[in-house]
Amino acid sequence: MRRWIFSGALLAFALLACSCSQKVEAPPAPTPPDHRAADAAAIRATDADWVKTVTVKDPESFTAFYAEDAVMLPPDGQMASGKEAITKTWTALSSQPGFALTFAPTKVEVSKSGDLAYEIGDYELTVNGKRGKPQTAKGKYVVVWGKQADGSWKALVDAPTTTQ
Repeated sequence: MRRWIFSGALLAFALLACSCSQKVEAPPAPTPPDHRAADAAAIRATDADWVKTVTVKDPESFTAFYAEDAVMLPPDGQMASGKEAITKTWTALSSQPGFALTFAPTKVEVSKSGDLAYEIGDYELTVNGKRGKPQTAKGKYVVVWGKQADGSWKALVDAPTTTQ
């Protein structure tokens, strides 16, 4: 009888060990909500506010839309790294006689992760030429945006190019 009890206990232990060694799969994690359309709309709204600061001709207001470690690649100019260098670049540009700038995105694409986006758009820049007459340059640009901890979007890379 002892042998039967011992064998039964051994069998129960073996069955328990087998059942415990099986992997239990956790249910798949829920898919996070897709906020890309809302984020793209937020970037477009940020752009609209950014353009408004140009008319004030206050470089610090304009550069408030850049992240602290942003980079600007102005056409025919030196790369400006960091907000201070970008402010100096915009100060020099906006202080030129006849300065006017407009820009608008033609495409905004937000990453699936929701922390980065890029924007492609058109701009027009006007400054007075050597003879004092307004000269307008048209161009395209790319801005890489980064979502900040507070949920706002800041420009990480600003790369305008001229098309004329």
